[in-house]
Amino acid sequence: MQPTLDKIDTKILEILQKNSNRTTKSIATELGMTTSPIFERIKKLEKEGYIEKYVAVLNNKKIGLKLTVFIGITLQGHTRSYLEKFVKEINKFPEVIECHRVSGNFDYLLKLVVEDIEAYETFIISKLTLLPYLGNVQSLIALSTSKETNEIDLSRIIKI
Repeated sequence: MQPTLDKIDTKILEILQKNSNRTTKSIATELGMTTSPIFERIKKLEKEGYIEKYVAVLNNKKIGLKLTVFIGITLQGHTRSYLEKFVKEINKFPEVIECHRVSGNFDYLLKLVVEDIEAYETFIISKLTLLPYLGNVQSLIALSTSKETNEIDLSRIIKI
């Protein structure tokens, strides 16, 4: 089902994805409109769930998180209870910045950011492997990152 957004809503979303700190006035000026309708549209986009939240994207290396690791997890069982317990426990670990239930060789794919390889080893030994329903664990350490974004190209999914 295609979202019901018009050209102006789409442009507002594109602008806010690039810089959510923009003022309503600057967005209105860019779009050749007044601030009131832009403000109302933004509030509507928030209310309807198109905009979930506003965040600052941090530079992990600048704050000392130099290692990104992807971990494929297979659980011992696939009952609702195992899945719910796993997600509940994983959500307690601040090192895990993403957790996805996936199809294929794994049940879950985690994304971790930690200081270094020692911090990763500590996470594995003192947190992850203590989960009782854990099956197989496979890790992939990112050597470099060539693309990382939260921006969605709306033109590929919204046809106006």
